[in-house]
Amino acid sequence: MNNKPTERQQSRRKLLRLITASILIAGCYILSPILRVPGMAPVQHLFNVTGAVLLGPAYNFINAVIVSSMRMATMGISPLAFTGSIFGALLSGWAYRYTGSILAATIGEIIGTGVIGSIASYPVMTLLAGESGLNWFYYTPSFIMGTLIGGLTALIVLSALKRTGQLQKFQAKLGTKFTTRKLFNKK
Repeated sequence: MNNKPTERQQSRRKLLRLITASILIAGCYILSPILRVPGMAPVQHLFNVTGAVLLGPAYNFINAVIVSSMRMATMGISPLAFTGSIFGALLSGWAYRYTGSILAATIGEIIGTGVIGSIASYPVMTLLAGESGLNWFYYTPSFIMGTLIGGLTALIVLSALKRTGQLQKFQAKLGTKFTTRKLFNKK
C-alpha cells in the first residue's frame, strides 16, 4: 500500500499549516498585552512552544518574526520583542523536530530565549536602541522567568492534549514531522 499523501492531501496540509500559523500569530498578538507580566512576555513563549510542536522550526521562526514586528509596530514594544522570541522559536522547533519531546521543545525555548536571546539583547539595545548602563546578562533573569512561565504552561497543556490523543490527531492532519530519538543512546 502506498502511504504517500496525494497532491490534494499535501495542499490541504499546507493550507491547514497556514491557518494554524495564522491562529497562533493572532492569539499571541491579542493575548500578549492582556497576560503581560512587566518585563516579560510569557504568552510569546507559550505560543513558541506550541508552534514548535505543531508546525516545526521554520513556521515557528516566521511566526515569531511576524508577531514581534506587529507588537513593535502597533504596541510600541522595544526590539526586545525580536531577541525575546526568535531564538527560542527556532531552538524549540529544532528540539522538537529532533526528539519528538514536548519537554525538549520547552527546554529549547528556555535556552533559546532565556540564555541566547537575553545575551543577544545587549548589543541590540545598546547599539540600536541607545540604552546605556547594561551588561551582557542584564536581561537574562527576566527572560528566563518569562520563558519558564510560558514554556511550562505550554508543556502542561500540550502534555494533557498528548495524553488524550488529540495532539497526535492534529499533528497527523498538519503533517508534522519529527523523529523520536533518545539522546546519548548507544547503538
